[in-house]
Amino acid sequence: MKIGTFKIDRVKWGLSVMNFYITRELILPFLFGMGIFTSLLLSIGAVFDLIRKVTESGLFLGVAIKILFLKMPGFIVLAFPMAMLLASLMAYSRLSSDSELIALRSIGINTYRLIIPAIVFSLFIVTITFLLNNFIAPAANYQATIALEKALDRATPAFKDSNIMYPEYNKVLLPDGNKKTVLTRLFYAEEFDGKQMKNLTILDRSQGEVSQIITASSATWNISENIWDFYNGTIYIIGNDGAYSDVVRFQHQQLALPRAAFDLTQQDRDYNEMNLVQAYDYLRIIKLSGKEEKIRKLKVRIQEKISLPFVCLVFALIGVAIGIRPQNSGRATSFGICIGLIFAYYLLSFISSSLGVSGVVSPVVAAWLPNILGLGASTYLLTQAGESV
Repeated sequence: MKIGTFKIDRVKWGLSVMNFYITRELILPFLFGMGIFTSLLLSIGAVFDLIRKVTESGLFLGVAIKILFLKMPGFIVLAFPMAMLLASLMAYSRLSSDSELIALRSIGINTYRLIIPAIVFSLFIVTITFLLNNFIAPAANYQATIALEKALDRATPAFKDSNIMYPEYNKVLLPDGNKKTVLTRLFYAEEFDGKQMKNLTILDRSQGEVSQIITASSATWNISENIWDFYNGTIYIIGNDGAYSDVVRFQHQQLALPRAAFDLTQQDRDYNEMNLVQAYDYLRIIKLSGKEEKIRKLKVRIQEKISLPFVCLVFALIGVAIGIRPQNSGRATSFGICIGLIFAYYLLSFISSSLGVSGVVSPVVAAWLPNILGLGASTYLLTQAGESV
C-alpha cells in the first residue's frame, strides 16, 4: 500500500518511474564528483598556500582552518559544473553499457525523452550555483581576505586612505564628426580618514578648457543633501587667456560635484569578492573614469558571473551526448574523459575572456561563447545519437 501511494505521489508530481530512476543514477556520481573536485580545487587553490603561511609566516592553525572554510564556497561553485559533467557522463555511460538505454528505446522512448532528467537536475544545480556564486561566495572570500590580513598584521582600513586620484572623462564631438575622449575633471585628495578627505585639489575642465581650480583643506560628502561640503579653501577662476580672473576664498562651500571620488574610496574589493549588485555599482563608478580596459574587464567579469552557473547545463548535455553512445567504459575512463573536457572548456574560456578584456570581442560574447559552442557541440552529438537509433 505504501509503495502504491509512493508511486501515485510520484506521478502526481510528474516524476515518472524512468525520470526517478535516471535522476537517482545522476545523484550518486554527482556527489562523488563534488567531493573529488572540491578537494582537488581546495588543495591546489588554498590548502598548499595556507600551509606555507602557517610554517613560514606564523599563521595560527585555527585561523588557517577558518580561512579554508571561508574560501570553500568559491571552490564549490567551480566544482558544480565539473561534478555535473562527471555525473551525466557516468550515469548515461552505465545505462548504455548495461543496455538499459536500448531497452528503453525498444518500448518507444526516444533519445530526447531520455535526457529530460539530466536537464531538470542540471537546472536545479544551475540555480544553486547562481545563488552561491553571487551572494555567498563573494562575501565569504572578502571575509577570508580580511581574516588573513589581520592574522598576518597586514590589516588595511576598509577604504583607500591616501592619494585618492579620480580622473573624470567625457567624449566630445570633433569638427570632422569623430568623437574624442578628453579629461573633464581631475579630483585629488592627499588623505582620507574614513569620514573626510584632506588637502584636496580639483581641476575643472568641464567647459572644454581649464575654467577653475579648487583647493580645500578638507571635504566631506553630505549624504542628506547629496552634495560635497568643502572647508577652508580657495576657488581660482581661470579666464580665456589662461590667467586668474577671480579668486574666491571660503570657510564652507557646497559644490555639486559627482560623488564618484567618494565611492572610489569605499571600493577595495577584488572581482571575486563582489556580488552582482556591488559589481554593477563599481562599474557605474569606473565608467566615469574613462579607463576603457578596466571597464571592459569588469564587464567581462560581470557577464562571467552570470554565465558560469549555466556551464552546469552545458556540461550535463555534453556528458549525456557522450555517455548515451554505445560503449563499455568504467569510472576511470569516464573520469579521464571528464578531465580532458574540463581542461579544453576552461582553456577556451580563458582565451575568450582574454579576447573580451582586450576588446577584440564584446564582453557578452567573451563570457558566453564557450557556453554557446559547448551547447552547439552537445546538440550535434545528441542529434547524431538520435538519428542512429
